[in-house]
Amino acid sequence: MFLSSLLFAAGLLVAETPDTLQAVTIVADKGVVVSRTDTVSFKHYTTATEALLRVPGLGISDYGGLAGLKGVSLRGLGTAHTDIYLDGVRVSNFQSGQNDLGMLPMETLGSAVVDYAQNSLSFRTAKPVFGDRNFGGQVGLQAGSFGTWMPSARFDIKASERVSVSAHVAGVITKGDFPYGANNERRAGNDLKQLRAGADVFGVLDGGDWHAKAYYNASDRGTPGSLSWPSADRQQDKNFFLQGAFRKAFSDLYTLNLSAKAAWDDLFYKSEWGDSDYNFNDFQLNASHSFRLTDWWGVSLATDIERGSLKSTGYNAARTAAIAALATAIRLGWFSADLAVEYRGTFDKGQKALNSVSPSLDLRFTIFEGFDLVAFGRRAFRAPTFNELYYPGYGNPNLKPEDAWLADVGIDFHRGLCENWTLGIKVDGFYNSLQNKIISAPSADDPYVWLPYNVGKVEAKGIDAALSLRYDDGRFAGGFSARYARQSALDKTPDSYTFDQQIPYVAKNTVVLAADAAIAGWRLDAVWNWRGGRFDASGEMPNWNTLDLTLSKDFKLGNVGVLSLNVTARDLLNCRYELVRDYPMPGRSFLGGFTFKF
Repeated sequence: MFLSSLLFAAGLLVAETPDTLQAVTIVADKGVVVSRTDTVSFKHYTTATEALLRVPGLGISDYGGLAGLKGVSLRGLGTAHTDIYLDGVRVSNFQSGQNDLGMLPMETLGSAVVDYAQNSLSFRTAKPVFGDRNFGGQVGLQAGSFGTWMPSARFDIKASERVSVSAHVAGVITKGDFPYGANNERRAGNDLKQLRAGADVFGVLDGGDWHAKAYYNASDRGTPGSLSWPSADRQQDKNFFLQGAFRKAFSDLYTLNLSAKAAWDDLFYKSEWGDSDYNFNDFQLNASHSFRLTDWWGVSLATDIERGSLKSTGYNAARTAAIAALATAIRLGWFSADLAVEYRGTFDKGQKALNSVSPSLDLRFTIFEGFDLVAFGRRAFRAPTFNELYYPGYGNPNLKPEDAWLADVGIDFHRGLCENWTLGIKVDGFYNSLQNKIISAPSADDPYVWLPYNVGKVEAKGIDAALSLRYDDGRFAGGFSARYARQSALDKTPDSYTFDQQIPYVAKNTVVLAADAAIAGWRLDAVWNWRGGRFDASGEMPNWNTLDLTLSKDFKLGNVGVLSLNVTARDLLNCRYELVRDYPMPGRSFLGGFTFKF
């Protein structure tokens, strides 16, 4: 169990930490907020889950291999309670509340902001950077274990000094037939064929900027089911959306942020029990108005409207969701505070409206330069999904929103030790309380029929700690980071058979060690991930750990471009583990290839 830990400590001296150790001010759909955040880089990863596993406070649900559904939850609150944004616009799923991270355009993403105060993940597209030329891009191919091929291409054009255009296309083909278990059986029906393509247009204005995005995803995959209940089912997904964002400071007093989105999703599920088709349309319009009243005081007002409709084989549903938030911000150098009150209304066709009001407060005290004390508190609601309300034979239209209180207190230290060294330390204690949790339980009329009810309670508390040390003298760069999370996320549901037990799949203890070193075009990256103390309905699950190594080399080809060669070993010591019981993860695997930037 600890062999990979010993090898890691003995063989690596330096490491990279992609996390930002400073609080940042971001513009979200609810206005300007100061939040407790981490920033995760995607530069050396082929999937979002590989990068997000570096954040101990995140819970990743992965059903195995590139074809498996992948979700994320934050500090024990569940996937449906964690908001996902792409370039500042919500990625919505009123049907199930879960967004598959495997559908994100990884070829264009630069980073993700994990926002603990807003309980959200915000993925950001990397804006193209031009040198002396007005044209650039890259082509690449990754290939490796289990019949995996991942070609990609991106082309960037500098149309003018104020406008740039980026287009990309990528594919994934994999058999997904990795071995599992003591007898090295092969996972069957876990194949994937996926096409992702899109375009981004970036513009600069006097006092602002704008960004337009179009994206298309299509996939055909097997859904092999669990080891206990294997299946030959298949799933086909088609997703397309158009979205845009606009920001402009019209004066020192007033700044306007606008965003809009139109999305069309189609999911076709082929099963021996009968085929199902789900068509979901989503339209959004978001606006925030920020007023800088003095050098130290500002006020913002945000209003959002969203309309989503589902037409499926089993049932139809439609929802209008409205958000309005009033916030004020104070900046005094040594002290900053953000206070907001948010209203959310959920209006489903033919049903009673759900309304909620959520206050929030963020504080930051600078004790001395480079050392801050931070704290936040927030109330958050999560409306029931269409499936929980209306799915034939299962839905309960009388469900109330889940009600959560989030609180956090922490310290933040970041300072240059000398000319080439920087040190960062961050420690947070948190407490989350979730009431009216939606859980499934036997119905009163028939104990063999399970229905969703508002009877669940969860109490999550713990600590997140991070240490990073980096060195960069212009010739050699490297660093080391260590992160630890302790999460006690207990079921406090009265009369529950799992009362006072850890909720499913949330690890009590998580350790992530990361390292990198770069010199003369060579780069070595390593990540060791250990998670223990996980449970599900069947009891305790085995602890697991993985060691991932990536070695790359850049070759400058004169004025033509840069050729990068890389090879990655995932789960190098072949730890056979499961993030979801009976859905095995791939063991040792290798992926290698090239990227040519021109």
